[in-house]
Amino acid sequence: MKIVRVVAAIIVSGGRIFATKRGYGEFKDGWEFPGGKIEAGETPQEALVREIEEELDTKIEVGALFDTVEYDYPTFHLSMQCFFCTVKTGDLVLKEHAAAKWLERERLDSVAWLPADVALVRKLKAAVWER
Repeated sequence: MKIVRVVAAIIVSGGRIFATKRGYGEFKDGWEFPGGKIEAGETPQEALVREIEEELDTKIEVGALFDTVEYDYPTFHLSMQCFFCTVKTGDLVLKEHAAAKWLERERLDSVAWLPADVALVRKLKAAVWER
């Protein structure tokens, strides 16, 4: 099975987490943490900075690795490294996503997360992430 290596930004501000709704592709309309594929020669942190700048026109500070999600979709295996992040500059402009929301801990279940993100959301609800 093909392995797809990606990174995801858990962008935190004021005790809330930024979630995005996919606007294209096989998983259109599913909610996720923004990010994308790691390109050859990039560290996960470099890939995350690049992806967020491309997708959201925002510069982020990549913090600690929170979790690595391993999930089998029908046609590929996803390996997703998820980092806590904060906004350095920019306004989180949606360039590829259909929608976005800032979610408080108690509202994390209010959107339809993509399957690989469900376990991550459960862990986030139990974690300390006030920033």
